[in-house]
Amino acid sequence: MGSRLESREAQTVEVVDRLSAEYPEATISLRFSDRLELLIAVILSAQCTDERVNRVTEELFEKYEGAEAYAEADQEELAEDLSSITYYNNKAGYIREACELIVSEHGGEVPDTMDELTDLPGVGRKTANVVLQHGHEVVEGVVVDTHVQRLSRRLGITEESSPERIERELMELVPRERWQEFTHLCISHGRATCTARNPDCGDCVLEDVCPSSKLDGGVDLASGEAW
Repeated sequence: MGSRLESREAQTVEVVDRLSAEYPEATISLRFSDRLELLIAVILSAQCTDERVNRVTEELFEKYEGAEAYAEADQEELAEDLSSITYYNNKAGYIREACELIVSEHGGEVPDTMDELTDLPGVGRKTANVVLQHGHEVVEGVVVDTHVQRLSRRLGITEESSPERIERELMELVPRERWQEFTHLCISHGRATCTARNPDCGDCVLEDVCPSSKLDGGVDLASGEAW
């Protein structure tokens, strides 16, 4: 058991090292100027591209300043402002309700603990991790988005399927000082090369250490699903 864990740890470090060399400037692509803007942008980014979120928030952040402005916003008007975002009605409600709590319970400031953040409507552990890491410089875990989930399973780093269990496993395998970096590297590589449906294994810096790339027919090692 110990030698298998050590082997997976070594593989994971090799993956991080190679991706770090390939994407030396990988970082968060959402645009924001303060913690509240970050929180709102991350809520909006669920099942939506960062590019689209950035287009919407460019005007949104000019219209609404501070948590109180969102808390007092007309629900229908706020939803209309977000209408090009997936699930915009739900997200408008989450933002408004979250800001009401931020105003009433946190003095208008975005909280800085996992428990307080995940108590806000629309905020799960992934969103809270992003806000902590990029808003408060607190790294408590690994952000597991769709790219991290896909790559860590294809690479055989984990066989887990739920983001929560994947995160726990990654926290054991990825050196703590590289938790934040790991997410951004996976996102960059997932967008550039290891896409969901058409991964370019022949042009991948991880091809020789990725068990999925060696399977005939393009089958995801962890899920058994063809791509």
